[in-house]
Amino acid sequence: MTRTEAPSRDDFKYYLKIPTRWADVDVYGHVNNVVYYSYFDTAVTEHLVTVGGLHSTQSPIIGVVVETKCEFRKEINFPATVEAGIRVFRLGTSSASYNIGLFLEGEAAPAAFGHFVHVYIDRESRRPEAIPTRIRTALEALI
Repeated sequence: MTRTEAPSRDDFKYYLKIPTRWADVDVYGHVNNVVYYSYFDTAVTEHLVTVGGLHSTQSPIIGVVVETKCEFRKEINFPATVEAGIRVFRLGTSSASYNIGLFLEGEAAPAAFGHFVHVYIDRESRRPEAIPTRIRTALEALI
């Protein structure tokens, strides 16, 4: 199996700085693998809330995660600041696919990278719906 070519900082359109927390570290002394996925989710959701106007508890149309993947390249420790970069590589009628890179502050190569897929659904019926206009506009800016 060949390794995926790592993205560069220039491949991403939007960045969010996320400080690591002591609680993120596992018994091996580094940020636990599952926490990397929370960084993915935090970066995407923060953009949807601040730029796309998403109200996670009130919006009638919400995005649910249907797929994620992460390739780990370097340990992240505490204390550190992670710069989570995101971009949209596919935007459908009811879904959005993101590339995400996790960079340690000031470093050129990612500590981890992967993808994240949202399908937008009606909160009540749980059936796919078209991405709301304001969210679509926020996502288009990341292509």
